[in-house]
Formats: sequence, C-alpha cells, structure tokens
Amino acid sequence: MRRSQIFLKTRKEAPADEKASNAQLLIRAGYIHKDAAGVYALLPLGLKVVENIKQVVREEMNAIGGEELLMTTLQRKELWSKTERWDDKAVDIWFKTKLKNNSEVGLAWSHEEPISEMMSAFIASYRDLPAYVYQFQTKLRNEPRAKSGILRSREFIMKDLYSFSRDAKEHEAYYQRVIAAYHKIFKRLGLDDITYLTFASGEPFTQFSHEFQTILPAGEDVIYLDKVKKTAINEEVMSDEVIKQLGLDKNKLAKTTAAEVGNIFNFGTAKSQKLGLTYTDERGAEKAVALGSYGIGITRLMGVMAEHFADDKGLVWPALVAPFDVYLARLSDKKTVVEAADKAYSLLTDSGVSVLYDDRSARPGEMFADADLIGLPQRVVVSEQTIKKDSFELKSRQDPKVHLFKLDELAGALHA
Repeated sequence: MRRSQIFLKTRKEAPADEKASNAQLLIRAGYIHKDAAGVYALLPLGLKVVENIKQVVREEMNAIGGEELLMTTLQRKELWSKTERWDDKAVDIWFKTKLKNNSEVGLAWSHEEPISEMMSAFIASYRDLPAYVYQFQTKLRNEPRAKSGILRSREFIMKDLYSFSRDAKEHEAYYQRVIAAYHKIFKRLGLDDITYLTFASGEPFTQFSHEFQTILPAGEDVIYLDKVKKTAINEEVMSDEVIKQLGLDKNKLAKTTAAEVGNIFNFGTAKSQKLGLTYTDERGAEKAVALGSYGIGITRLMGVMAEHFADDKGLVWPALVAPFDVYLARLSDKKTVVEAADKAYSLLTDSGVSVLYDDRSARPGEMFADADLIGLPQRVVVSEQTIKKDSFELKSRQDPKVHLFKLDELAGALHA
C-alpha cells in the first residue's frame, strides 16, 4: 500500500480531551478516531490490527472445537426478563430503545441469554452435546466511567464463546481446555509473561470466575499475584480465607494494577433452567444443560498492547498483529531513488511481505518520525546514499542497529 493512497493521517498531538495513553497513541498514529467519550471508530490501520488479533483468537477457538457464528445486536425484553437481567437494578449498563410498535428492545451488552435460547432449538438429546459456539460481536454498554480510551469504552468488539455440556464433569474438562487456549493466545500476542489467571467473583452461580489480567500501570483493576505460580486474586475477593483456600502464601503476593483482557465463567445449570434449555439423557430423563461463557475483549486487547508495546517515539507492534510488516521510506524524488524504491516495493510484496510504502515528497525526519509512531516491525530506507552503496537500509523498530542488504537479499532478511 502506498502512503499517498492509503487513508492515513498522523498527528503530532492527540485530542486535548483524551487522557488515556493507548487512545492518544492510536489516534496520533492514525489507527482510531474518537467520535465521543468511550466511542471510537476503527480506521484502516486499526481495523487491520483488530483483524490480526481476531485471527489469532479464531485459530485457538477453532482448535478446541469452537464454531463461529454471529448473533444479533437487538435483544428482546421478554427473553432477558426470564433471567431477571432486564431490570436496570440487575444490569445497569443497558442501552434500550423502542420499535415502531412501541415494544422495548435492548442493544446487546452480552449474549448468554440469546445464544442459550437459540441453542434450545438445536439441543434435544444427549447426542447433540457437547456444543461450542463463538462470535466476534460489537457490544454496547452504557459505561459510567468511559475514561480509559479503548480499555473501557461504550462500544467495543468482543469474542464470546459459549459451551453447552451434559454435566459438570464434561463442562469442567472443556473449561480447562479454554484456560489452556487462552494462555496460547496471550503467548502468541507477546503478553503471556505479564498475564495472570486471576480468581474473581463468581456472582450467584459459583464461588469464583476466572479472569485473565495483564499487568498494566493504566489498568483499572487491582490484583494480588504470585509470579511463580502464575496465579492472582482480584482485590474484590481478596481475603485470608481465599488465600488459604487457593493454597497461596500471603507474603508472596504482590499488589499491582492490571487490565482484564479475558474471562471465563461457569453458569452451571441455573441459567439453562430459567431459559428451558434441557436435553434428554440416555435413560430418557430430562436434564438442564451445563453452560459456560468465555470472553476476550478484542479492542481492549488492542489498547493493552498499545500501552505495553510502545516507547517515547510511538507504537512498537509485534509482527503478528502489525498492520504491515515493513515501512518503506523513499527519501528523494530523484528518478534513480524512485526506481529503486519501486523495485523494492514490487519485490517485497511479490514475496509475501506486506509493505506501507511512503512515497510522499516529505522530509526524511518526518518520514522517520511517522515510521516510529506507526510502529511497524521493520523499516527499509531508500536514499541517494544507499543507492551509491547499491544497497537498502534495514532497521528493526526495536533495535537501533542499521543493516545494509542488496535487493536480492532484502526479502530473505525480512523473512528471517
């Protein structure tokens, strides 16, 4: 993609009303646009990053038997009333509206109820179980504290997976597979070393739910972590009794701030009973389905990564999620430089390297500043000086050392 053609504009300053570092960086680098407090549009570069994160998550969800679908955003009042979660006293983040016939509907903040109701049309016998479905969906939540950029917004993309099992044993086996899959996801994204399985409130369904919390100075949660055991306790359930129950040593727990990037939840059969989600077992007896819910905040993950993978110059994306592999900077409009840069662009793209080609008539300092701000993994420079050496300058975003390569060596160096 040529810089002169892509929908991209960088900024020296972030909006004055934006305090969160993740949003400041992403806005300045041209990844997102702030529409209102807690509401951000994904620009082309931002959408590429989100799609790359989604693909990592999708691969790991498919690997544990998940099947992707897409549910609706409009939610029926009568469905949520069955589980007593329509009332604002039970769920205080609803966005609600009315149809032309004056019936009230909600805008999806979660999907446990709709997916469970839908599955009742597909689950009748033990032969229909277990079943695992997931989606990437835009959730809408009337957050009272939308002040942390895309870490806590009113409109965001979430991956939510739901498991439907015959009994608690079958559910628990899958629950553990999801834990392992989540660890794989965060490892692939470069966050596993700072992401901890965290015990949190299970609300009315179970004693604990599990969160995946990433250590982050800008995080809104407080956790107490055991770095050796890779386990943590959310402050909301922290007590001597819980510490003892989990077999942890209070003196080895470190208090820190973190951002929740995922959660897994055991609903048991309570919600299924309210929604009439049952099946007939091998003996012909009717039983309630065991339900599990597993979420990952996709756009929140993007925000966490923007906070964590950054320096004083800008973003530093891991290769797996970066919108392009290479920032190709052409430092002159002279014919020889243009020809060499065009040739490098064609060679790299033909070899499967994705390139953002800065073909503008801009000053070198401006190009280098943009390259650092945008944060692609590699930068290739073509100039009169490199042409004199019959070479191209290659530099990693994370390493100040510059290397020179011949044209026929360049693609191989980038694939190494």
